Amino acid sequence: MSSNQTELTLSRRIEDILVARNLRGMKSVQPHLESGYCLRAAILLRHCRGNVFIGTGFPVVDTFETDGPVGSIALYESLEALGANPIIVCGKPISAALSSKYRVHEIQVGDHDQKEQEALDALEQYQPEAIVSIERPGQAADGGYYNMRGESISPRTACFDTFLNLSQCPTIAVGDGGNEIGMGNVSEALKDLNIVPCITTCDELIVADVSNWGAYGIISFLSIWNERDLLKEINPLNILKYISALGSVDGVTRINQLTEDGLAVTEGESVLLELREACGFSVQ
Repeated sequence: MSSNQTELTLSRRIEDILVARNLRGMKSVQPHLESGYCLRAAILLRHCRGNVFIGTGFPVVDTFETDGPVGSIALYESLEALGANPIIVCGKPISAALSSKYRVHEIQVGDHDQKEQEALDALEQYQPEAIVSIERPGQAADGGYYNMRGESISPRTACFDTFLNLSQCPTIAVGDGGNEIGMGNVSEALKDLNIVPCITTCDELIVADVSNWGAYGIISFLSIWNERDLLKEINPLNILKYISALGSVDGVTRINQLTEDGLAVTEGESVLLELREACGFSVQ
């Protein structure tokens, strides 16, 4: 088997691991994507040594949820370890929460007339080599933003869609429900899901049971190519403790707790272990 075939086979294995629990129907969405999407997404980031935008932050009530920031921080730290300059793009309150520890570019919350210019200015300033969206609310057909309950969250949402729509660099998105940026790639597959779907597209979409885990799929290949078990360096519990102290809540329970989409942190740790085993790393 050639190296290309081996990597594609591994990508399919990783993609299956990410939707094995099928919490919100992503296993039924997966066949609508051309297999190998984790590999292709990772290839887009493989040689990045300049700026990389990572958009995250899904508003819940008056704060942000744990799904998204955990995977974004994991990807940020992995890319930084490999020589890139990641920048988290988000709006308040998560922008203020993360800015003391991470490079953050803040975008304006709520509907405003300058969102296209806001994106163009940031793209011109930073000249990103790639853009990644992890659990960012995506615009619906009516231009609004909606949570998993179908409630409008537009007044509390900053527009990151324009960054992907107006960029000249590769774009990657991760979602787990159908209302996130990037899900426009599989619009036909979302018709049977009980959500207001996003129409924003991207170059490569990764679906996962929890969006944080989709970031781990990308990191799997970065680990192999660099002969460094970056997956082992991810500690979801520590990240959850960090963002919980900053006011995060679980997106399902809306409670400040150390969980992701209602799941114990051990679920994410289990996924990391499965991915490390699939990649051939020692897990002893």
